Amino acid sequence: MTVVANKPFRARTFSPARLTFEHIRHRYADRETIRDVSLSAEPGEILCLLGPSGSCKTTLLRIAAGIETQTSGRVLLNDMELSGPNLHLPPEKRGIGLMFQDFALFPHLTIKDNICFGLKGWDKTEANRAADAALERVGLSGYAHRYPHVLSGGEQQRVALARALAPRPAVLLMDEPFSGLDSRLKDSVRADTLSVLADNGTTAIIVTHDAEEAMGMADKIALLRNGMLVQTGAPQELYRKPSNLFAAGFFSQLNIVAGKVVECCVETPFGVVQTPGLKTGTEVSVAVRLSAVKVSAGGAGAKAEIVHRRYLGAAELLDLRLALSKKILQARIAADILPQGLCEVSVSVNEQDIYVFEKDE
Repeated sequence: MTVVANKPFRARTFSPARLTFEHIRHRYADRETIRDVSLSAEPGEILCLLGPSGSCKTTLLRIAAGIETQTSGRVLLNDMELSGPNLHLPPEKRGIGLMFQDFALFPHLTIKDNICFGLKGWDKTEANRAADAALERVGLSGYAHRYPHVLSGGEQQRVALARALAPRPAVLLMDEPFSGLDSRLKDSVRADTLSVLADNGTTAIIVTHDAEEAMGMADKIALLRNGMLVQTGAPQELYRKPSNLFAAGFFSQLNIVAGKVVECCVETPFGVVQTPGLKTGTEVSVAVRLSAVKVSAGGAGAKAEIVHRRYLGAAELLDLRLALSKKILQARIAADILPQGLCEVSVSVNEQDIYVFEKDE
């Protein structure tokens, strides 16, 4: 009798890969929706597609998955063309996983059967082992025979993640994966998801409209507006060095005042700011984040009056009327650092926190 030792299970694998959008354009009828977007997610990198509704983030994701076809341009996995002028691989041939916003779990199937549904064409034994391994990776090993309706929203999200990861995709696409969760659950589920992605070394592209969520998750952010790429870079780069007024305002509320350049300078309520590269007479928008406005009971700075004060728990939101210009500015400060009943204050801003953009932007 021959005895065959049980071999440890090793699922089919795709190595984490680079996904590249190359000069992607897309149209619906006579309306151009994506306008010459070129962008890459590097192997093992988390790329967040960030932007308001209507910026075509999901359309770009669907093009990567093969569900949608671009009008022109190419989609590449490493150096292999997935979609281009003469080629369009179907979704199941791409080695790319897609996790839907609503999780799309089948209510009549068990959790394990939901995961195995994405493993059609696999040997049954291999598929079962891959499903078990995926459930273990998301911490749901004991849930295989339960049904989706008995799970919490966070547990359903993890099942959807397990199903997407079970085939070991080279790239995982996630469309607003946390939008359906209770706000109290989001932080913990997001942290769990990041941990799973890191453990697997998965290249991931995540769609979100939440700037704070993108900064907390992404290695790289691509900010989109009206189907165009506004700015790409690390979270700190987009926050600290926004390319225009839209980019600055997308990451936080702004105070915006108009100004005009005179000899490479512009006068602001906080003093004179250098504007190298801008010609005299150029009309500009001067932007300051609410959190950058420093407010004190006295000392140096522009004099202002508190005209409204809102308590937000850990912070307070102040409406301030500047004494000289009578302009209203807002400031977000830590709660309780100013005495109650205080009216007259001093306001200042560090020059590096003042952004100047040409007005036509």
